[in-house]
Amino acid sequence: MTRWVLALGLGFLWAPVLLMAAFAFSENRQPFVWGGFSWRWFVALAGNERMLEAAALSLLVAAGAASLATLAGGALGWVLGRHGRFAGRGLFGALAAAPLVLPEVVTGLALLLLFVALEQLTGWPRGRGVLTLLLAHASLGAAYVAVVVQGRLAGMGRTLEEAAADLGAGPGVVFRTVTLPLMAPSLAAGWGLAFLLSFDDVVLASFTSGPGATTLPLLLFSQLRMGPTPEAHALAVVMLAVAGLGVAAWYAWSRRR
Repeated sequence: MTRWVLALGLGFLWAPVLLMAAFAFSENRQPFVWGGFSWRWFVALAGNERMLEAAALSLLVAAGAASLATLAGGALGWVLGRHGRFAGRGLFGALAAAPLVLPEVVTGLALLLLFVALEQLTGWPRGRGVLTLLLAHASLGAAYVAVVVQGRLAGMGRTLEEAAADLGAGPGVVFRTVTLPLMAPSLAAGWGLAFLLSFDDVVLASFTSGPGATTLPLLLFSQLRMGPTPEAHALAVVMLAVAGLGVAAWYAWSRRR
């Protein structure tokens, strides 16, 4: 019975993905109409400059936003996980975690109003584009990184740091040689989570990006009005293959360790 329930759950999750991947190899342009096996749409994808540029922009923004989110969120998580009680801790923690519970529509509108107000007061940023999109995604990702880092610090205790301090290490040395290496797995996990959140975001991007900053999710979402295209199916297969290879490489590396 347990195996049947597991198979049903996996089928519910993966059936739409596998169906979409199968029709990426169909000769017929009409979606969900099988026209025989063909690599036609992968060749068309290689020549679709607009989609490739949007994918490259999404990767660039996601990597930059994840890096900024890791720096900011790591600092937030370290303060919350290592500095005990201090004045305003409750408010500080609530504000740091607010993006986790606020609807993205509210967050996107608030960021849009902030960028507009800053432009009117200081002249920066000029319009909406890659920079505003990067900052918006970083602000969302930082909240997730902070939660991951705080949980890591809360779970590992202070024993090693106290032992290093007893042996004469200063606060900076303790942080660099003990705390930071112990935080490294959570920072890496937070970076990956922030990267994925940025890469597939539509709501925040629709509020904070401009005409010259069309990401891949925005492009695909705009194309859905006319129906999904075979090139989008082919791109999804490429992304699945890359993700699968990444998971396989990580699994092989962890087994070797």
